[in-house]
Amino acid sequence: METQPNLKKIQHCADELISQGLTIAFAESATAGRICADFSLADDAGKFLKGGLACYDANLKEDLLKVDPQLIETYTPESPQVTMAITKGLAQLIKADIHIGCTGLTCPGGSETIEKPVGTMFFYGILNGQTIFSEKTVFPGSPNEVVVQSVDRITQLLLDYLLKSSADESTDDGSNKNKAKSTASSGNGFDEWSVSWP
Repeated sequence: METQPNLKKIQHCADELISQGLTIAFAESATAGRICADFSLADDAGKFLKGGLACYDANLKEDLLKVDPQLIETYTPESPQVTMAITKGLAQLIKADIHIGCTGLTCPGGSETIEKPVGTMFFYGILNGQTIFSEKTVFPGSPNEVVVQSVDRITQLLLDYLLKSSADESTDDGSNKNKAKSTASSGNGFDEWSVSWP
């Protein structure tokens, strides 16, 4: 099982971001800054990477990202609802085109249940406020292996979106540049999670 980031894939993602003139920022709970750090290793990272926030503790989610404490109490910090909330909160804190949020359970001691075991991770991405991907995945392995797999999966989700966006633009007149083509439903509030998440 992989224990190191796939830097080749991250570089491909970086090249696409630069080519499309897009910037990115990350809100990370379970991965605690690992995604942002790995993306910083790409060539010319300064052309696309704005930065990130490691919001491991719930208080940071509430104080810095303005997540409603009731949302955390109701759904737990490791949930699709809170993942969406930290992503949208980050958009108010760091100016970028793309914002990505990640929460989950890399080790015991959180909100794990039979339905949500250790290894469950939640990812959410937006472009200019519109959803471009949302996913719940359960990874096997040690905490480090879960984190590395999470970085790789987010990289793949982002790359898939960027490649599709690039292909779509090549078939039109370019007038839709930087407009989100969402891979999730466009429901209001948290309704979209019930459609796009298992």
